Amino acid sequence: MGTEFLKIIDVSKAHNVVKNIFKRLYIPLSEKISLNEALFRVLSHDIHANMDLPPFDRSIMDGYAVKSQDTFGATEENPAILKLLEVIRAGSIPKKEVKVGFCSEITTGAPIPTGADGVIMVEFSQKNEEDIKLFNSSYPGQYIAARGSDIKKGELVLKEGTILSPDKIGVLSALGYSAVEVRSKLKVAVISTGNELILPEDDLEYGKIYDVNSSALYSALESYGTSPILKGIIPDEYTALKNAIKHSLEDADLIITSGGTSAGAGDVLSEVLDDIGEVMVHGISIKPGKPTIIGEVNNKMVIGLPGNPTAALIVLDVLMAPYLKNFSGYVAHSKPSDKIKLPMASRFHSAQGRMEYVLVKILEGQVNPILKYSGAITGLAEADGYIKISKTTEMILEGDLVEVSFFDDTIH
Repeated sequence: MGTEFLKIIDVSKAHNVVKNIFKRLYIPLSEKISLNEALFRVLSHDIHANMDLPPFDRSIMDGYAVKSQDTFGATEENPAILKLLEVIRAGSIPKKEVKVGFCSEITTGAPIPTGADGVIMVEFSQKNEEDIKLFNSSYPGQYIAARGSDIKKGELVLKEGTILSPDKIGVLSALGYSAVEVRSKLKVAVISTGNELILPEDDLEYGKIYDVNSSALYSALESYGTSPILKGIIPDEYTALKNAIKHSLEDADLIITSGGTSAGAGDVLSEVLDDIGEVMVHGISIKPGKPTIIGEVNNKMVIGLPGNPTAALIVLDVLMAPYLKNFSGYVAHSKPSDKIKLPMASRFHSAQGRMEYVLVKILEGQVNPILKYSGAITGLAEADGYIKISKTTEMILEGDLVEVSFFDDTIH
């Protein structure tokens, strides 16, 4: 049997429960995937260059590959005149060595021929039937990208934990990678419960409301680096919820429900978890989000979030995000801008005894609490983030600095 309903524990103790479950049940793994599927995935190991880049001396301009000594002192009035050997295009192989008195026409990206040590830009040349006039001098290495000048073979290119953004994927492509080892993603089942809920595409009947939490939680979970799986809407009915959880255990590593955690009639999650697993926590000293449930079934965590969308998102962000991000590797990429301290725009009273999280909007560099009842959707529409108020704080004064956690803290 699990913990009795609403045997309240502090947020810090709830964190310890979740942290210990992650240590015991969730060991980070890696998988090999196509580079074309790797956008925003996290590298599971260091990558060292397996080749020099560029892999050969190449021209970085259209022009003429020359021996620099043949061009010293060349001007428009006194051009260097050289014989043309061949035309070397990108992707081709030079066939002739550049000797004194000769040059080869070359395009950007083409290999530098043997004997040449510089490139004169085509803008400073004139092509005649029998020779090439060059109106500028060259020096050794001019407009040549030497082999290994960008990346040398064996050099550390990308560190373990790097998020594969488009530019990083480009680097791997340049090194010839078609697949890469990345951190595996946790598969998280998302279940919304409630007899009143319907899908956004359904006709809205009296007494019904559209399901907010499925989409909101799905998006949040994606931003934490997990692979969420929508399981739909389940009525507040014991057998239906029990079957939904059992089926979710087949293809998910972790299950998150919303609704069905309070003491009201029809809130059956605690009963289901008691029967098929264990309720480890039911009730956290947090506002909003007091009736949150932490349980375990078949060595997989089940988190029961309140049905209130604001409470569900805040509890997910406060209680679960650090561990989900750590598992995925995203935690290493938190930005200083994710949390900043700003002054309060006005005085704010807080009820003592519970950790409180308050939605806020930032206006003119000041923090404005959104004073609406916890179920108001307009609160989420207006919110930039939230502030945390300790359970011992009764009042925050105008001008006091508070730390704001932003919802829009994506690392992409």
